[in-house]
Amino acid sequence: MLDLRKTSAGICFKIHVQPKASKNAVTGLYDDALKIRLTAPPVDGAANKMCIAFLSKITGISKSAMAIVSGQTSRTKQIEIQCEEPGLTREAVIEIINQLINAKTS
Repeated sequence: MLDLRKTSAGICFKIHVQPKASKNAVTGLYDDALKIRLTAPPVDGAANKMCIAFLSKITGISKSAMAIVSGQTSRTKQIEIQCEEPGLTREAVIEIINQLINAKTS
C-alpha cells in the first residue's frame, strides 16, 4: 500500500525509480512506494529532472507544484505535491495518484 501523507503544503509520497529503462512508465508499487521506470541515467540530476517532468505529464499537475524533498541521490525518493493551484486539493491529488496505481495493478 502506498504511503500517502498530508503535509502543511499538500501531499507527500514515496517513489522508487528505476533509471536507464527502455521507456518511461509507472509499473505499480514497490513496497510502500510508487515504482517508476525512467529512460534518463542517474547522472547529474537527469533522472530527477525527468522524474518531475514525467510525474507532471501523467498527473496533469504542474512541475512547479512538485518537488523531490529527500532522496536526490537515491532510488527511493520523497515527492511533495503542493496544493497551491486553483482547484487542486489534497483529496484531488490523492485521487490522481490512486488512479495511477489502480491502472497498473488491475
